[in-house]
Parts: sequence; structure tokens; C-alpha cells
Amino acid sequence: MDRQETKKTFGFAKKKWGKRLLAGILAGAMLLLSAVGCSSPNDVTSGAGTSDFPVTINGVTISSEPEGVAVLSPNLAEVVLAMGYEIKLKARSADCTNEELSVLPAVSPEDPEGIKATGASLVLGDEALTEEQVNSLTQAGLTVLVIPSAKDRQDLSRLYAQTGAALKGGSTGYTKGEKTADNILITLDDIQRAVGERETVTTACYLVDLQGAAITGDSMQSRLFELAGLSNIAAGSENGQLTDSVLNSSDPNYIFCITGLKDAILTSEKYAGLTAVQQGKVYEMPYDYIAYQGRGMIQACSFMAGTVYPELLENNSVSSVPPEEGSSSDIPVDPSGYTTLKSGDSGEAVTRLQERLAELGYFYVNPTGNYLDVTVQCVKDFQLLNNMAATGIADPETQALLFSDEAIPRPESNS
Repeated sequence: MDRQETKKTFGFAKKKWGKRLLAGILAGAMLLLSAVGCSSPNDVTSGAGTSDFPVTINGVTISSEPEGVAVLSPNLAEVVLAMGYEIKLKARSADCTNEELSVLPAVSPEDPEGIKATGASLVLGDEALTEEQVNSLTQAGLTVLVIPSAKDRQDLSRLYAQTGAALKGGSTGYTKGEKTADNILITLDDIQRAVGERETVTTACYLVDLQGAAITGDSMQSRLFELAGLSNIAAGSENGQLTDSVLNSSDPNYIFCITGLKDAILTSEKYAGLTAVQQGKVYEMPYDYIAYQGRGMIQACSFMAGTVYPELLENNSVSSVPPEEGSSSDIPVDPSGYTTLKSGDSGEAVTRLQERLAELGYFYVNPTGNYLDVTVQCVKDFQLLNNMAATGIADPETQALLFSDEAIPRPESNS
């Protein structure tokens, strides 16, 4: 190879090496930019975000607060209601039967355009959504977020935090979700403390139909039996199915069932030999109470405990003794002296209500005079611990007891 050819070859090699070096530098720079700019923003997998939006939940990034949401899961619908975020909902699936959502149009995951027409940009679903449905909704321009149901007590906070983050952001919504889950768990613990330790084991079950559909041990809701002082005979069963052999061998003391099933159970030859049937201890309890992971869990636990242990409901008399001088309110304790207070109300009477709830350990934030979801939950907690119907509405009877010497304060929580 002559000198001229050598120079050409060397020059080509220099150019080729230089291009590779430049390409490597550019690739490295792009990789660095990608790591900085394309990493999941505000991912709330392991905790609250540093800001609200954009937020990443279960691998899905929501760029801004959704103007409208379609909920395609009755469980998630109950979670949204428990947090007081129902105003974000524009549509629901037909199986979301809560009366509070009855005004919303019913939509189907098979009709993405119908969902978009409601003004929804975000779709909330659970494990019931198929991959094909998710792909179809996504291709239509909808953001789809699948949030699995809670598997146990510890997982309830995750369920609520993720749902809250989707609706109101990785900081605001996430934190609200955690607090709502904590409030539910604290109230359930309060019911368990009210029931106390029992010397004998009382067995029960919840039946959905006559073919063995029941609340089984692989669902979080089975834990409600224990909190209510009961033993679920279906605790060892799975997939929502209780066999006739287990039912007959366990012979429950109490049977709870969906509304409309009681007569069929009492007249069925299959159940005729059961102790609960023979003693007439079959009670209808709305399916929504125990099937989902919203406020209904409190109602289910309270219903079962109050049914089996009626003595818990006996001491609910209201004292007519006026509050001591210098107490948080000088309103008379006679129920006729009160006006019902409920969600959306505001004013001095609400402030006094919140101050009294705080004195008794039920209210954890500064009184604002606004009757919002926090106050609703605190009133429910008070009603449950004072053997009243947990409505969240401060009717005259609730206020009369609240401001009396008979009001039961919240026990210190060990949770």
C-alpha cells in the first residue's frame, strides 16, 4: 500500500471513529435526558407524591386533574363515595347500583364513544375489566386506570390512596384516600372494642343465593365477621362459594343474606336442619353493605354486631341534664331545641358541633364551621359508638346525646 493510499485509509478511519464517538456522546446525552424527562412523574407506588399532577398510578400517567370520570366498578364507586369525590363522576356501569349514583347515566366498557359523550376522560375499573376492553377504551382516547380491590386490612389504604390520587392528585387525593381508609378502620376497631371478648364462639355466614354463593375467607369482607364478634363458617372457603357440606357440618348460629332471600332459606328443605333456620335467626342485610369496600363495611359490621348482641343497643337513652357551665355549647339538650345538621351546612351551629366532637375525641382537625365529609365521618363514628344508626346526619336526637353527659367518648385507638 503506497503512502497516498495509506493516508486515505487512515483518514477514513479517523472520520469513522469520530462519527462513532459523536454518536456515542449523543446517545449518552439522549439516554440521560430520557432518564430525567421520561421517568414516571410523581409515581405513587410507594407513597404520596410531591405534587398532584401529573401522577402515575399502576403504570398509568394522568397528566392533569380529570374533568370527568366514568366508574366501571361498584367497589370503586363505593370508595369514591366514601371519600366524598362523587362530584367528579360523570357515568357509571349498570352494576353500580348505589342510590347516590342513580342520577348518572349507565355506560358499558363496550361503548367507548358513549362514555366519552358523558364528558368523562378517565375510566376507573378493577379486575373485571378485560385486556380487550382496556385496549378498546384506550384506543378511543380515554385514560383507563385499573385499581384492584383490597386483599386485606393493610391493603385498604392502598386502594383508597390510589383512587384518591387518580381523582385529585398524587399529594392531595392520595393523602385524602389514606385518611379515609384510616377513619373506616378506626371505626371498625371501635365496633370490635364495643363488642368485646366473648366466652363462647358464635358462628355465622352471609349467603348471596341458594346455590352456595357466600362471603368467603379469601375476601377482606370476611374479616367483618370477626370484628362483629362472630366466626364466619366460610372463612376456609374460596372464590365466593360455600359448599352444602361445609354449611351443614358447621351449622351456623346465624345466617345473614341478601335482601329478598330470607323466605327462600326458611322454606328450603336443604336448609331445614340448620340451627339458624330452626330458631328463626335468618336476617336480611343489603348486599352492598358487605360486598364492597366502602362505608358499607361499617354498616355491615354494626348490623351483624347489633343483631347478635342486642344488649349493645339497649343503653341509648338521652340525658336531659344541661351541659355544665363553660362547656363548648349552651344549646339545650332537649332534642326539640335542635335543627338537623347535614353535609353542606355551615355556620355557628356546625362549629359548636365540631368542637364538641373534638372534646369527645371524634374530630381531628380544626373546626371550620363547614359540614363536609370529615364531619360526616366523625358524626358516624360518634353514632356507632353511642349505639345509634350511623347516618352521618346530626339530627336532633344525635345532637341531644352529643351535648349530654351520657355521650360516650371515643376510646383511645391501639391501631
